[in-house]
Amino acid sequence: MKNGTRKVFLHPGDFVFGEPGTHVHTVLGSCIAICLWHPVLRIGGMCHFVLPFRPSAESKSEELDGRYGEEAMKMFDLALKLHQTNYKEYQAKIFGGANMFKETTASKDTLIGEKNANKAMQLLMNRGVAITVVHVGEQGHRRIAMDVGTGDVWVKYKSDNADEKSMGSQSGIN
Repeated sequence: MKNGTRKVFLHPGDFVFGEPGTHVHTVLGSCIAICLWHPVLRIGGMCHFVLPFRPSAESKSEELDGRYGEEAMKMFDLALKLHQTNYKEYQAKIFGGANMFKETTASKDTLIGEKNANKAMQLLMNRGVAITVVHVGEQGHRRIAMDVGTGDVWVKYKSDNADEKSMGSQSGIN
């Protein structure tokens, strides 16, 4: 990960789509990162969304907002159209979706991480994307880094209940 010519850190709501040499990093709790990679063209990207969809009370604007899963996928739609590719050519990896509340205080309404993870799976399956890695749930935080040139994604997971664990490369089961 030292040789990237373009290093990008995604904050909640951010989206990037790039070429080889691009390294994308983010930190996740209940949020979700979807990493999409084209193994032939070696292009791809990542989104970092906060909620599955825009709350109905919030006004809709013409501009897409990457904080919402449905709109983050529309950003991928536009990127794939720009590169004249389709979802069946890509591989997807999903990270995040942690439960940020203690199990004793968690209710059905507070499990936003679970809702986010379910939405990510639904959005990708609806588009026919091959999902190769899913590292979601539990309690804690994940730091991830994606090398767009190889499709590799490294995960460092820190449970709220245990010490930090490095998951290594999640490029499939490598």
